[in-house]
Amino acid sequence: MSYDIEIIRHSMAHVLAAAVQKLYPGAKFAGGPAIDAGFYYDFDLDHRFVPEDFPKIEKEMKDLMKSDGRFEQKNIKKSEALELFKDQPYKIEWISEIPGDEIGVYKFRDFVDLCRGPHVASSKELPRDSWKIRSVAGAYWKGDSKNKMLQRIYVDAFATKAELDAHLLMMEEAAKRDHKKIAAAQDLFHFEPEYAPGAPFWHPKGWTLFQNMISHMRAKQEEAGYVEIGTPSVNTRKMFETSGHWGMFAEHMYYAKVRDEDGEFAVKPVNCPGGMLVFKQGIKSYRDLPMKIAEFGKVDRYESSGALNGILRVREFVQDDAHIFCTKDQIEDECIKVMDFIMDTYKDFGFDANQVRVKLSTRPEVRLGSDEVWDASEAALENVLKKGGFEYEIFEGEGAIYGPKLEFVLKDAIGRDWQCGTLQFDMNLPERFDLHYVDKDGEKKRPIMLHRAIFGSLERFLGVLIEHTAGRFPVWIAPVQIAIIPISESMHDYADKIAASLSGVRIEKMYSSDSMQKRIRDAQMQQIPYMIVVGEKEMAEGTVSIRTRDNKQINGIKLDEFIKDMKNKIEAKTQGL
Repeated sequence: MSYDIEIIRHSMAHVLAAAVQKLYPGAKFAGGPAIDAGFYYDFDLDHRFVPEDFPKIEKEMKDLMKSDGRFEQKNIKKSEALELFKDQPYKIEWISEIPGDEIGVYKFRDFVDLCRGPHVASSKELPRDSWKIRSVAGAYWKGDSKNKMLQRIYVDAFATKAELDAHLLMMEEAAKRDHKKIAAAQDLFHFEPEYAPGAPFWHPKGWTLFQNMISHMRAKQEEAGYVEIGTPSVNTRKMFETSGHWGMFAEHMYYAKVRDEDGEFAVKPVNCPGGMLVFKQGIKSYRDLPMKIAEFGKVDRYESSGALNGILRVREFVQDDAHIFCTKDQIEDECIKVMDFIMDTYKDFGFDANQVRVKLSTRPEVRLGSDEVWDASEAALENVLKKGGFEYEIFEGEGAIYGPKLEFVLKDAIGRDWQCGTLQFDMNLPERFDLHYVDKDGEKKRPIMLHRAIFGSLERFLGVLIEHTAGRFPVWIAPVQIAIIPISESMHDYADKIAASLSGVRIEKMYSSDSMQKRIRDAQMQQIPYMIVVGEKEMAEGTVSIRTRDNKQINGIKLDEFIKDMKNKIEAKTQGL
């Protein structure tokens, strides 16, 4: 019988747990779901898993698979379940949270687990050669740092060995592209967990990259009719009670009672409330709409230490937020403009817009506003997608607390998905902040608001870009575009003349006493797109010799010809060299 890969992964998670139970008596079991590319299971035991344990666990799993172990399901009374799992505290906690008086359990060999299934009928139906234990990591029980740290074993699992081999090859390539390793090699940023956990310290070259992203977005926004603002980072409790974040987002917020007379404050986790208050200043007319207010606002959100991952997942980050205030008649047109803007921006950075997935995320369980407002909001976004001819997937329950949203998922050079941009529809915050405009009939009307972020988090987008390009940034955004390398000190004056003629281009003079070969290697390690190597011949002829980071060599080119070509590539946002 052929089974869905999710069922195979789910079944194999039970086999892993059964193997651990046999090899490490006394282990406590938390749980293990199927995930993309495989599954994991969380354990609590005194033994600390290390990679040297993996072959032994894998062998036990394979022996169990050969045994024709049946997956037997039954429902039992909650009281029976409590007795059955009396030595398993994590299962006892799960049982206490399950409604009703019956509990579903599955038995595989000597291992019994809480589970609703489904599973394969027999372990003999599970693949033997298309899975592999990947790693072990720490994971807090239920993802809460206040709880005990468990050990999480990750397993990559696929239906065929060919799929596993392709995945392992991709993982090997991903390791080479790890943005943290590339950032260290190119001197972009570092972290100080002891002093500022989850926040990068930007070095000059990394900060140049970061500012290049902002400058590019700022220019595009100005051309599209956006105005830019700045709002406070620290705000009163009243601000976030009005927005609804204090009650519904508090676990991610940093807040404190500063002084008795000043009350409670919070560092903003979002830029939206500030945008509301800027719009509220002065009387707005229908002639002012759509009003597009943008902000490169720094926000802070608490993330557990286990969730942090370089600049892909941080606690402090900058969002390229914009809030578009419009009338109902303007919604469709503005949404389509935003989606076109998003796709155009991704192309600038070398992503294939044809591979961008669009997700429509609908109302979450915890939310602001009435069902009637949510019905209208979700229908409006779905209608925009259909009219604009965009393909999309619906993700139930993943919307923001104040409205449904579109999420834009990029595919990188090795096929991984990254959720970056968002477009959110909001009829709730304009009401909570009592926003109005005066319509053509002189009546006060409530504006509709669109939240828009294209990078999402600038830090995260840059991390994705680093891994997508493997640090080989397009020339136009590279922190250093040209390295000038004179062969000897006698060529420094000519090298300085070349540098002076390269106004508007980011250069690095590599004039150290190191050998020319070492300086070229250093430039290539930093993935600097072009190296101008200056020798006696070039100085005598008034030319330059160019070496690319791909080791392509161009000798005896006129400097003005090279400069013209360089500036054309920068202006055109050319992706290659």
